[in-house]
Amino acid sequence: MGHLPDGVLCPAPPPPTRHRRQPRPAVRNPMIERKPVASWLTDMDGVLVHEGQPVPGAPEFVNRLRASGKPFLVLTNNSIYTPRDLCARLNRMGFEVPEHAIWTAALATAQFLADQRPGGTAYVIGEAGLTTALHAVGYVLTDFEPDYVVLGETRTYSFEAITKAVRLINGGARFICTNPDVTGPSVEGALPAAGSVAAMISKATGVEPYFVGKPNPMMMRSALNTIEAHSESTAMIGDRMDTDILCGLEAGLETILVLTGISTRAEAERYPYRPSRIVGSVVDLIDEI
Repeated sequence: MGHLPDGVLCPAPPPPTRHRRQPRPAVRNPMIERKPVASWLTDMDGVLVHEGQPVPGAPEFVNRLRASGKPFLVLTNNSIYTPRDLCARLNRMGFEVPEHAIWTAALATAQFLADQRPGGTAYVIGEAGLTTALHAVGYVLTDFEPDYVVLGETRTYSFEAITKAVRLINGGARFICTNPDVTGPSVEGALPAAGSVAAMISKATGVEPYFVGKPNPMMMRSALNTIEAHSESTAMIGDRMDTDILCGLEAGLETILVLTGISTRAEAERYPYRPSRIVGSVVDLIDEI
């Protein structure tokens, strides 16, 4: 290698090349930029019906849904009635809701049990909505060493039946409850619901139930599967922050709180999560369908 002549300075090495950091691509918030609503899920009590009467404009909202051809389901945590019963009840109030467009916690519970333990057995505290759904998926109802104790809504909770449930759970039966609602509405006022009775059974056994209905997002997922809908393009309408909105949020749906039922705008602000939007009633959504 050659030498530089005397008096010639060696050139300084070039400064290191600095690579500019490329800006990160903007992250799109899927809850802000959602796809257009292609399918709808709506709660029944407090959204379509209030204290046994239709919410003003709700029948027109349902009629618009039917005319649009978009898939939709009417959801309820109440497991007393079969979809046929609810269809007749809604029709008497001016709603044209087909039987296949009603999805109950009883149907979701039956589907869950059929997936978990096909052809199983259950001891049931509940009424026709629950027993019919379980029979339809091939379950046998028995009080002899059942796989499950299944608690649902009923007009009259029997202390004898509750005692039987406690003993079967202590004997090894798994404990399932259709929904966690502690009270239900009536014309006379609040009524104890399945969640309250479940708490009593849990206190006696030390066993907590698995709740299938809202706010378990499984309720929403099973509903979406029923109408072959996708969460990114589905909206959930509800009147309760602690069930409808929470369930829809956790399932990835757009959530719309209406003010015709339980939760008020002021109450909604106290929750750590928020609905996508708040409207007065389903009447405000008719033009979007």
